[in-house]
Amino acid sequence: MVAYAALVADDWLPRSRTDWTTVGIAAVLMIAAYHAFLFVGEQTTSSAVAAIVVSLSPVLTAGFARAVLPGERLSIGGVVGLGLGLAGVVVLSNPDPSNLVSSTSQGVGLVFAATASFALGSVLTQRIDDALDSEALEAWAMVFGAVVMHVASIAAGEPQTIPWTAEAVFAVAYLSVGASAVGFLIYFRLLDSLGPIEINLVGYVAPVFAAAVGLLWRGEAITTPTIGGFCIVFTGFCVLKRRAIAAELRALSE
Repeated sequence: MVAYAALVADDWLPRSRTDWTTVGIAAVLMIAAYHAFLFVGEQTTSSAVAAIVVSLSPVLTAGFARAVLPGERLSIGGVVGLGLGLAGVVVLSNPDPSNLVSSTSQGVGLVFAATASFALGSVLTQRIDDALDSEALEAWAMVFGAVVMHVASIAAGEPQTIPWTAEAVFAVAYLSVGASAVGFLIYFRLLDSLGPIEINLVGYVAPVFAAAVGLLWRGEAITTPTIGGFCIVFTGFCVLKRRAIAAELRALSE
């Protein structure tokens, strides 16, 4: 990504303090914290549950934007939508009152922390008026985010080698090239034009694909709390974006 940024960006090196601040925020929150919490949390949750918790991103982004971005305000309906989204996460975790620290609840909590980190990072990077091209921002954020993740991994005592099976190579290749390099390149480009709230709405498409892939590839059951949690989270989104949805429906009927 650094080589690609050097090839296509007008200025591929962060130069000012503002540029480095933006890179630091993206590296810590959108790369390191997001992936670390997400990957650890997914070990004790299903693909569908993890994706639905991640789909809370536009609701959390709207909440953070209210506090950080002067042009992004949350109405009373937005607060209700945010509350419904959080309630949906609670339903998804299906907590056992006798064991609130179960591995499943902890996994959902970690995926939620990942989602909150990414949402906050997307808002803060919009708050700072930097001069970086999206390619340069992504490249350097991935470099320094990787450093932060490796340091945290070593500090946690995790093994620094993996078994090089065909499945492991495929997973690393897909996650590094497809989901990270290409995915973040598209994300940062759209972030500039659409803003942090609109771009994070893509999260509502992910649970459908995640549930299907989890069912077909891993045999993961789609449970009642999973369906109920998604419905509550999506209802929160509809409340949050009710005016935009109504405008689109009017346009379609004309």
